[in-house]
Amino acid sequence: MSANDVAMTLQDAPAAGTSALKNLLVDDKGLIRTITINRPTVLNALNHQTLVELGQAVADVAGHPELRALILTGSGEKAFVAGADVSEFNALSAEKARSYSEEGHAVFDRLGSLDIPVIAAVNGFALGGGLELALACDFIYASDNARLGLVEVNLGIIPGFGGVARLSRRLGKAMASELLFSAGQVKADEALRIGLVNKVVPQAELMAAAHAVAETIAKKGPLAVAAVKRLLREGEGADLRVANSLEQTSFGLIFATEDRAIGVDAFLKKQTAAFTKR
Repeated sequence: MSANDVAMTLQDAPAAGTSALKNLLVDDKGLIRTITINRPTVLNALNHQTLVELGQAVADVAGHPELRALILTGSGEKAFVAGADVSEFNALSAEKARSYSEEGHAVFDRLGSLDIPVIAAVNGFALGGGLELALACDFIYASDNARLGLVEVNLGIIPGFGGVARLSRRLGKAMASELLFSAGQVKADEALRIGLVNKVVPQAELMAAAHAVAETIAKKGPLAVAAVKRLLREGEGADLRVANSLEQTSFGLIFATEDRAIGVDAFLKKQTAAFTKR
């Protein structure tokens, strides 16, 4: 299966929020959607069916312009996602493994390129493909019992869903190298210290904390938030002059939006802005 075939498969997939979703839970509260990986008996391991459903669910988010933020989490108290479902690996030839990696990249790239911020709420284990999924989000909140790591070399394989590049960009090459080479797992407090996660809270408070920051974001100018997210993505690794040029263009474009009119007018009137969506 080529990358184009993967894209076509995802485009043709049925929308989320239907009975087609067996391994995910989708819940909306106001302007915030939560997607929960729901395979607690196997620590929410990512099998192929779950990966396909996640692609469907992410595509559905893109079709709801009223949403302002997305939270991604796992069911139960033990794991966000403990990794890929290794029981499927023996059936993969080299060619099939590459196609599987391409499919995972397509889903995770689509998640990362959503206009709205995506917050990973990591409860417990986020290992292998689970940490790769969390890294595809914009930032991570973790419970105090979280353990995170890209542990694939323990199995004689490597991360296949973007983990190498995303971990290196998150932590820097040296720190990522140590963790990748050693299959190191870090506890929540160490993950916070090295910048892998943004915040650590008691497990019972994790979803409330994730919702609180999502609600804060939801009150801001949605077009401005989307523009900043796009600049962060497109400017990452770019020459500073290129990144600044992108910012200048976006700054000009945002002044043609209703968001700018609403936000500036409310500020001048000492009121709270009530932004519309697009």
